[in-house]
Amino acid sequence: MGLYDRDYTQADSQTHHSHFRYMPRMRLPRITPVVKWLLIINIGIFLAGISIRPLGDFLYTWLQLDATSLSRTLQPWRLITYQFLHAPDYVFHIFFNMLGLFFLGPTLERHWGGRKFLPFYLGCGVAGALFYLFLVSIKLLPAGQMVGASGAILGLLAACAILFPQFVVFIYLFPVPIRIAAILFTAVYLVTVVTGGANAGGDAAHLGGMAAGAVYVLSQSWRYKYTSRLRADRRQKRIVVQQDLEAEVDYILKKVHDSGIQSLTRKERNTLKEATKAEQMRNR
Repeated sequence: MGLYDRDYTQADSQTHHSHFRYMPRMRLPRITPVVKWLLIINIGIFLAGISIRPLGDFLYTWLQLDATSLSRTLQPWRLITYQFLHAPDYVFHIFFNMLGLFFLGPTLERHWGGRKFLPFYLGCGVAGALFYLFLVSIKLLPAGQMVGASGAILGLLAACAILFPQFVVFIYLFPVPIRIAAILFTAVYLVTVVTGGANAGGDAAHLGGMAAGAVYVLSQSWRYKYTSRLRADRRQKRIVVQQDLEAEVDYILKKVHDSGIQSLTRKERNTLKEATKAEQMRNR
């Protein structure tokens, strides 16, 4: 069976995909290494699939997320590979996803570095797939196939909305603050999923990706605040201990001045010796 004869290319199919129009209000970003390769791989696979139909047939058979078959659902690589496939008969699917990656990705990659950005990007896509499969498993959504990087891209949107709230995106040519845009997208996706609307499966993946992106960024913020507070507490404790030691050393030195060193107890002698060593170490 050819690629364009398959169920997921038909209008009434359960293949889920989506796109959204947005563009941060800033100059064209300077492309970063990981984003560059993600763009090349996604576009390359798309062009290869539509140019060589047997290859496209093979890619969709083995790489798309497929909830219609238990054996295919349990093939773990599909959680990653479905993100690099896009609807072959709808060029705007890949166009808007890659547009989002092009504008949002470089900012986050420069902020985190490529080694942190790539797992985050793929992880958001995986979270979107898992959320979709969960809703299928509880019969809230019908089983179908899924392709597209939208879950990962929405994860980038959520992360940028938290980290860079000054960003402005364009929704159907109207400028909207990125946080408002994220809230609007979330509301639309929730309504679609709850009502079982068109592309409910794709919107479930969008919600999963956004949730994963937001949770990760917020958890990093909370972790930073906790570790900063912990370091501050430890620093304060060291200051208190140092102050107590200095007070004790002052008392010992006064005792030596008043009564001579022979008046010191063994504990006081040890304290004075340790304080002297510590002072010498600081002065090195």
